[in-house]
Amino acid sequence: MLDLKCGDQTYPLQISADRVLSVLRPRPFIPQGTPSQLIEKAINGCEQTLSAFRPGEKVVIVTSDVTRPTGSEVYLPLLVSLLSQAGIRDRDIEIVIALGIHRKQTEAEQRKIVGSVYDRVKVSDHDCDDPGALVYLGDTSRGVPVEINRRVAEADRLILTGAITFHYFAGFGGGRKSMLPGVSSRRSCMASHFALLNPEEGSGRHPKAVTGNLDGNPVHEAMLEACGKRPPELILNTVLGPDKKIVAAFAGNWRDAHLAGCRFYADAFSAQVDELADLVLVSCGGFPKDINLIQAHKSMEYASRALKPGGIMVLLAECRDGYGNATFFNWFGYPTCGELESALRKRYEINGQTAWSVKEKAERFRVVLVSRLPGEEVRTMGMTPAGTLEEALGIALPMLPENYRAYVILEGGNVLPVYRPA
Repeated sequence: MLDLKCGDQTYPLQISADRVLSVLRPRPFIPQGTPSQLIEKAINGCEQTLSAFRPGEKVVIVTSDVTRPTGSEVYLPLLVSLLSQAGIRDRDIEIVIALGIHRKQTEAEQRKIVGSVYDRVKVSDHDCDDPGALVYLGDTSRGVPVEINRRVAEADRLILTGAITFHYFAGFGGGRKSMLPGVSSRRSCMASHFALLNPEEGSGRHPKAVTGNLDGNPVHEAMLEACGKRPPELILNTVLGPDKKIVAAFAGNWRDAHLAGCRFYADAFSAQVDELADLVLVSCGGFPKDINLIQAHKSMEYASRALKPGGIMVLLAECRDGYGNATFFNWFGYPTCGELESALRKRYEINGQTAWSVKEKAERFRVVLVSRLPGEEVRTMGMTPAGTLEEALGIALPMLPENYRAYVILEGGNVLPVYRPA
């Protein structure tokens, strides 16, 4: 018996097994070592690069904030230890937390991110709104201004760190994304994200700005150009399993190591489907993965890849903290996706972009949302509210063809269906 989670609740699967095409999961694999061993092995291949670091040089290490688990509490102490062995003094090392446009971190959050070296080296939060702490490096070929953290730009040696994941319009996280949007100005962040829209009014999202794709992706290309204006000497990127433990690590040249990590991630966390289903039952995986709708959108985005146009998605996402941003729901005041897109082009916000993505799927499919969100607000977003899986299926099943077929996804944020017709 399969169970689907919603917040702290667990619901048994309630459809006949002969209707289920497949249960979509990441590819099973066994990590080739402990988290520390994986990091050490990756860094050992970078001895030539690290040997060029000299005593007295200022070294900046960029790492992600607390909303993006990376295993930093494992790898940052190892990196600082290696720098010490190269003669770099603790006082010449600074860890900059790549907040993008997120809020500052508390001391407890900084300690969690940095681990055992918190009291040894300087730790600072990036501030996207402080002009004095930013430096302008020029524009990308598509006109994105590159304004980055001054300490990052002026470091003698720069190391970028983070985790590789799928990203719903940049293709993948990690690598160059630590620079833009990680340590960039608000203006730069907004301009790079806006690149996901086609230039023409009403033309929607660029067809290459999608999950798991880098080739021809305008958002990825903007990030690459930005990073190339102050290329790091080294990157270290991790891959985390569903339990948020490091299962692989990639280090080296900022382009090559990232691409290698993306190839690994795509292979491990994709599930090939040779036909699209009438119904997809998808859980985010329960709390905290479904803490709000912005977080749950990732599962919605991935699951849509396995669904026929006009098909039905039952999404289990408790959303105990609501939408995840105070202005998110306001975007659904626009009755159609086209009108929302037009407003977004005039006054771009990242939350508006996510709202547009939710609305776009609500228009292409019929989405039944099992959540705590007020029913009337769910309907305003173009979805049908339900309180339980049983209620959701009571709504969905009468709308399905008699011989319907379904996919089940137990951890929607951890697997990307890839449609390859038989």
